[in-house]
Amino acid sequence: GYALNISKCKGYRECVRACIEENNLSRDPELSYIRVLEMENGTLDLERSDHYYEHETVPQAGKFYLPISCMQCDNAPCVKACPVKATWAEPDGVVVIDYDWCIGCRACQAACPYGARHFNWGTPTLAPNGIQTDTHVLGNRPRPRGVVEKCTFCLHRTREGRLPACHEACPTGARVFGNLLDPTSEIRWVLEHKTVFRLKEGLRTEPKFWYYTD
Repeated sequence: GYALNISKCKGYRECVRACIEENNLSRDPELSYIRVLEMENGTLDLERSDHYYEHETVPQAGKFYLPISCMQCDNAPCVKACPVKATWAEPDGVVVIDYDWCIGCRACQAACPYGARHFNWGTPTLAPNGIQTDTHVLGNRPRPRGVVEKCTFCLHRTREGRLPACHEACPTGARVFGNLLDPTSEIRWVLEHKTVFRLKEGLRTEPKFWYYTD
């Protein structure tokens, strides 16, 4: 599971850049698993947030920042929508896609209420000198044109005891990742001692991504 301290996120987007490099995401056309939303203090309106802010400096006065990626839902509508069973939840809770099975119908993309799935309309272009060679068949291996892809919590890293790339890159310590079944984990401490919330909880998707403030 993942938790993110909104009080600490300053909108630097270091997480976005690290994710792109670690997961072999296309540079042209540009694709990113993480979107950092800029919103007015005191509001939580995802539709009216600024996904593409371009300020010389962040954070901006009167604004707060909310990163969004795949929520790894326990009751994932994307999984139910796939007509060929090319996406499923692994035993460790990570929702994955088999890019060889995906037929590109985008039913899963339409079903995701978080906008976390992305379709490769064009042939992905990787940085010639920046290809990540530590890959996983269900994770960050280079994807072809015509398939859907998304965040996998960097399963090629986390299954070896390492942290997701976005977590390591965060300069403010806003991110908490860990084993929800381990009562001594930091994320369990956050869930038990902080006031947390999840996005669109009314949909009963049971996301494994929480937000909280100091």
